[in-house]
Amino acid sequence: MPTVSRTTRRDEYAQATRQAILAAARKLFAKRGYFATKVDEIAAKARVAPATVYATMGGKYGLLTELVRIWTTDPIVETTTIHMVEMTDPIAIIRELAAGSRRMREQYEDIMRVMLATAPHDRAVAGALNSATDVYRRAFVPVAERLLVLGALRRDLTIADAVDRFWFYFGYTAYFTLHDDNGWSYERAEHWLAEQACRELLSNPGTPAT
Repeated sequence: MPTVSRTTRRDEYAQATRQAILAAARKLFAKRGYFATKVDEIAAKARVAPATVYATMGGKYGLLTELVRIWTTDPIVETTTIHMVEMTDPIAIIRELAAGSRRMREQYEDIMRVMLATAPHDRAVAGALNSATDVYRRAFVPVAERLLVLGALRRDLTIADAVDRFWFYFGYTAYFTLHDDNGWSYERAEHWLAEQACRELLSNPGTPAT
């Protein structure tokens, strides 16, 4: 008979402790910044000993990289991508991409901001941000390929060109510029960016494919 894996109370406690530490680090990083946050403060907020933070997550850098991993592996990305590559309306595809990027932005903007603020001053964090950016950009590839298959991508654009343009509209800076500098809601930014991306990438941006 196959062995049945059982979660013990010790396992549950360890997982709860890990989640408490991550939640504490995320809040403090967002509020105070990566450099200003001390491990002792994270431990106090999570109600554990500082040694537990190091033993569980390896200190601040371990915490930050784990938060990035959670962000970049969120099921929203895979679910949205699978949906888009089955769609046949190019305009609807780009609108779905805009909606998915907005959901990710609203859910993980605190982690993105910490990474963007810290990376210029820390080589290890810069490396982690570059890796996250690579994951982010690769998610645009199947979308661009789908538009190409549908014959909807502008003829002068390659897949790489399309990915660059998707990154311009749905990468880190566009949402923050519209939201922070212009005072737009994320909803308004989503719809405007989708409209601009359609005009920039589609051969016939005004007429959905049939």
